[in-house]
Amino acid sequence: MDAKDILGLPKNSLPIPQEKKSRPPKDSQRKPDGISREVYALTGGLAPLMPAIDSSQLKKQPPKDEKITWQWLPFTNSARKDTLQLYHWVRVVNGVPPTGDYSFAKYNKSVDIVKYTDEEYEKYLNDPGWTKEETDQLFDLCQQFDLRFIVIADRFSSSRTVEELKDRYYSVCRAVVVARAPALGDISGNPVVKEPYNVSQEIERKRALSMVLSQTKHQERKDAEVLAEAKKITESRMAAKVAEESELPVPSNAGPESAERASFPGDTVSPSSNVQLPSATVASSALTADNASTLASLRMLRVYLRTYALDQMVQAASSSAGLRTIKRVEQTLQELGVNLKPRVPTKSVCAEHLELRKEILTLLNLQKQLQYKEAEGSSFRDGSYADTPSTPKRPNRGGDQDRTFVPDMSFGGERVGKRDQKRKAPGRLSEAPSSPAQSKRPRKLKASEL
Repeated sequence: MDAKDILGLPKNSLPIPQEKKSRPPKDSQRKPDGISREVYALTGGLAPLMPAIDSSQLKKQPPKDEKITWQWLPFTNSARKDTLQLYHWVRVVNGVPPTGDYSFAKYNKSVDIVKYTDEEYEKYLNDPGWTKEETDQLFDLCQQFDLRFIVIADRFSSSRTVEELKDRYYSVCRAVVVARAPALGDISGNPVVKEPYNVSQEIERKRALSMVLSQTKHQERKDAEVLAEAKKITESRMAAKVAEESELPVPSNAGPESAERASFPGDTVSPSSNVQLPSATVASSALTADNASTLASLRMLRVYLRTYALDQMVQAASSSAGLRTIKRVEQTLQELGVNLKPRVPTKSVCAEHLELRKEILTLLNLQKQLQYKEAEGSSFRDGSYADTPSTPKRPNRGGDQDRTFVPDMSFGGERVGKRDQKRKAPGRLSEAPSSPAQSKRPRKLKASEL
């Protein structure tokens, strides 16, 4: 009797196939080099962020002629003042133990505390608020706890604050250092003398710090709003100050005559030159505005190279001029033997260089105006004022006014003087006929009359 008999299945029946469940694929992570399988399994498959030992050192084999052993040997620590002897494992090469001080003794750092004598205390260190016993105890605790004044205040016998202990310690150190120095210049760089301890400032600092740390969220928001408003006010004042400084002053050599000329340009300048006057005024005003904007932008930078400032000022001064004019300015500088950029760009040199460029630009403009005036004068000499290109021609209508009306006396014939009127120009004077008979054409003879 088998399982098929128990289940009532025929013996020749095939077994029921069962579906195999698919297993999720395992993430195959390769073990890093230099780490044992056990350690890698303990870390959960995660390698440390920073390896303690380089992997190349793990594969490095020791020299064959060296025999390395680890021995349990005693050692002494120079940082300890007692004769305590401890043991640790030491790497011994070829049976020779290492010599020297304990490797961690170099981390034992201590503060050099000033020592004073009884004579120095009576002469320089007397204080009505402190006794000699309290001062001695203070310096002993400073030596023991390495100037950890929080611990010193906790261990001090009398009720002294941390600020009082600091003030007494640093005042004594400063007095001893000054008394022992042969000259004050030798100790001018000493921190105790250079930056004395200010007890009132320290108390105020801690009070302000405690107020800041004890603020609520509402108070912090109000403080932030006040600081933001103060920043806006500061920026607006700074912008107003820059705008005031950027305004260029009026030259002092401008007398009343120049003011009168500027007020009445029509009395001293010809009509043809009045056309050029507004453009020059606009150019000068544009140049002043460019200089003001350039100065304002440079002041906003706070820190800039003087060569950069010179380039900006040259561009602002040449902004109203064309490319050909700028090239002529540079060509003039080269003819004068002046560098396009100063070799020593000091403030005075840059100012003189910029002034020279402005004078050359003014000279070129004056030469251009002179050429225009010479051409205008030559045109006046060659022809009349009406023949100049700038003056429009007006037709002479005197002939139309003087011409008399001639009635049409012919019957069926052409108008009198029609062809003659067409031949005459409208601006030319024509004499009127003396009588109607003179203006008639001779009549053609008929064949019967011949």
